Amino acid sequence: MPATATSVSQSRFLSFSSRQAKGILPDSDNPAPPIIEEDTVKPVLTELSDQEYHDLADEFLLAIQDRLEEVAEKNDQVDVEYAAGVLNVTFPEIGTYVINKQPPNKQIWLSSPISGPKRYDYVVYGEGQAHKEDTAVGDWVYLRDGSTIKSLFLDELNVNLTLPLPQ
Repeated sequence: MPATATSVSQSRFLSFSSRQAKGILPDSDNPAPPIIEEDTVKPVLTELSDQEYHDLADEFLLAIQDRLEEVAEKNDQVDVEYAAGVLNVTFPEIGTYVINKQPPNKQIWLSSPISGPKRYDYVVYGEGQAHKEDTAVGDWVYLRDGSTIKSLFLDELNVNLTLPLPQ
């Protein structure tokens, strides 16, 4: 056996004493457990064919139009117009919201008199490996801040656009 191997084996220290919970600093006897972020459902941008995009966007815009027409029936000053894929909704004392399809980008664009323009992409929530199959939910989401068209109308106008969305 070479001399270096003998000196290494002789210098090892084995301890059978119990291990105490300590932090990396000498004065931290009882460290706090690490903070672990919740496993939140993350949106996944969905690749859509042209036909899928048009089907989803048309169905969504028609559903929004129906809901906003219900609002207009209760308040005759609210004006809702839908023509050529463009939905204009005018609220008294606030202004006009314009919602339209943008087929080249496969987005829905919205212009708000309060928060300005936003571009919404169709995303799916809950379609990862850790999720149950066929439990994903799709929605139109502004990817810069994660907000939806529904949340914008609820926040700015107190109008609930909770709609059944196609999957």
